[in-house]
Amino acid sequence: MKTARAVAACLAASLLAAGCGTVDGQAGSTGGDTFSFAIKSDPGLLDPAQFHNTATYTTLSLAYDTLVNIDRDGRVVSGLAQKWDVKPSSVTFTLRRGVTCADGSPVTASTIAANVDYITDPATNSPAIGVVVPEGLTAKADDAAGTVTLSTPKPFALILQSTRYLFMVCGKGLKDRSLLKGSTSGSGPFQLTEARPNQSYTFIRRKDYTWGPGGATASDPAMPGSVVLKVVGSESTAANLLLSHQLNAAQFAGPDRARVTNVPRISTTVQANGTQEFFFHQGKGHPGHDPAVRKALLHAVDLHALGQIATAGTGQRPTGLVLKPNPCPGDTVTGHLPAYDLHAAEAALDAAGWRHSGDGVRSKDGQKLTIRMIYGTSGGETMAAAAEYLADAWKKVGVEVRLRALSDASYDEVEAVTQDWDVDWAPLGVTLPTQLIGSLSGPFTPDGGNFAHLTNTTYEELTAEASKLPGASGCTLWARSESALFESGDLVPVVDKTLTTAAYNATFRITAGLFDPTSIRMTGAEK
Repeated sequence: MKTARAVAACLAASLLAAGCGTVDGQAGSTGGDTFSFAIKSDPGLLDPAQFHNTATYTTLSLAYDTLVNIDRDGRVVSGLAQKWDVKPSSVTFTLRRGVTCADGSPVTASTIAANVDYITDPATNSPAIGVVVPEGLTAKADDAAGTVTLSTPKPFALILQSTRYLFMVCGKGLKDRSLLKGSTSGSGPFQLTEARPNQSYTFIRRKDYTWGPGGATASDPAMPGSVVLKVVGSESTAANLLLSHQLNAAQFAGPDRARVTNVPRISTTVQANGTQEFFFHQGKGHPGHDPAVRKALLHAVDLHALGQIATAGTGQRPTGLVLKPNPCPGDTVTGHLPAYDLHAAEAALDAAGWRHSGDGVRSKDGQKLTIRMIYGTSGGETMAAAAEYLADAWKKVGVEVRLRALSDASYDEVEAVTQDWDVDWAPLGVTLPTQLIGSLSGPFTPDGGNFAHLTNTTYEELTAEASKLPGASGCTLWARSESALFESGDLVPVVDKTLTTAAYNATFRITAGLFDPTSIRMTGAEK
């Protein structure tokens, strides 16, 4: 069974691992060179309707366009569309004239509609439905007017922003999707010319490209003539290649980031790379069903120390659940979580009727206060250490804690089907607040995506109201809805992981895992 959280996590993993940021290199353009970038796994199937892994998003962003783009400040700017008219349940785009696919065919309103029709067709079984693409989305094209209208059955607040993640297939690939198994068919500034699975993917620049973000073109001679994505599974190997100038850029989440920092001719930036949080199961019979217990358990934990352990000291204080650039920026976390206070934790558990027994474990009505916590083995040693720290903190106030590390393959089964857990360390990074609703409210699993059985009426009321308001007009309500989750102890944001992006003799921008291809510049002569 694939829950809404699992699908969102799949998207989040793709976006998180690729990170976001801008990296500056050295002055002095050589132009026309090859830009080489390390991706951590093979992108697999290259059909945009079937995103596969982290590398897929990064790879596709070179060859495909979207209706709109997001600039470094989080503002919506033009893409295939030059202007748009947003209403609560629809958005009408006026397309740029003269846009062509890599094979020379025109990109029209009907091209956009055909993409939407394919993704929303149940037979496609696209994982984007309900995450990137709103449920019930339809498209109506008017080629004569050059407009396409996307509509939803009910108001969808961020319908405009959601199109940033819809890559538009055109030309031959639109007619025969089988061509996309190992090639691209897009209108973007680069075209895939060679695919060597598990080794490298080579793209060449389209010099006729003039419809990038905000009208950007591919005519700057400092843009690389080609881009090579090299599959490098080991961060240690990527660091070696970067230091020996066999790569122009790579990203690092682990200790190898230190090797490429403060190195001559290598520029680095560090960005937040998604929030790590844990959930309390609030179903009947679970300790987290009682809000007093949730609050007590949070009083017992130094969340800052926990976050530093989980990230080996590289984490940042979390400010919300949505990845940057967040359409509703702000801090929804500070002041909305219980402070670290062991005395308050003890007092709250006493007041809730949980008393110390002879073995040091609290009990109530003959039942011990036991917490079963699950976490993923993919988090490595730091995640295991964080779980141990959390267990020790709760043991100090009389809680029996049973830790269970799960592989990715078995996580969905335990989390959503058997439900054998009370606390779930489950990162849930998303690009829009609307993507959280199916996992944090509504029907419980297995009937819906609400895997933690949350029933926060304040959150439900605020998101229902915010969903009716287009764009920024609903941001205050979205922010309040997130804070309501934290105040109730429904989920607990612990720390933002970070990612170091390093570049040698190049500059570029990559945001939420997507390249801005027209931003790539070669900046140094030395090879």
